[in-house]
Amino acid sequence: MTEMLRDCLQRLPLIAILRGMQPEEAPWVLEALASFSILEVPLNSPRPLESIAYLVRHAPPGVLVGAGTVLTEGQVADVAGTGAKLIIAPNCAPPVIAAAKTRGLISLPGVATPTEAFSALAAGADGLKMFPGELLPPAAVKAWRAVLPKETLLVPTGGVTPDNVAAYRAAGANGFGIGSALYKPGMSRDELAQKAAAFVAAVR
Repeated sequence: MTEMLRDCLQRLPLIAILRGMQPEEAPWVLEALASFSILEVPLNSPRPLESIAYLVRHAPPGVLVGAGTVLTEGQVADVAGTGAKLIIAPNCAPPVIAAAKTRGLISLPGVATPTEAFSALAAGADGLKMFPGELLPPAAVKAWRAVLPKETLLVPTGGVTPDNVAAYRAAGANGFGIGSALYKPGMSRDELAQKAAAFVAAVR
């Protein structure tokens, strides 16, 4: 499963975080993000499992769909029931990581220190969500790269913009979680498409 995540990040190193998306918006959001290979619906969104299930059914082949803000083993089971393959958390909780791996899902927990990073990897994490990104600048990515296993996938999340992705990538980031800088509830399809295009241009 780690290789599935790696492949998606190599195609486009961006995770679209669709916090607050209504299930009714999912069709046009999916169209506006046609170039994205990873889509995340946080569980603190309205009726998130409906949105996730829609994306699983309708996303093009090869697109990885998952849930964010997954905090409990029970939530992992709920997400697995939709057919989604990716479990993303804001924290490092070994039982949640283990629950994801037991179900054959990809685990991307949130970590803010090297200690948490090593704990997450030891628990079976497929990659590391460096969160909050505002507190973990490119210099932190470079420092972590010096001590973590070289194959570790690092995904800074929070505070990432088209203007700073180049510095993060130069430091060794594999991808980026993009939330409110990409999608906000109430925005239009055209606005989302424009923001998506700006991020795609920045990473390519």
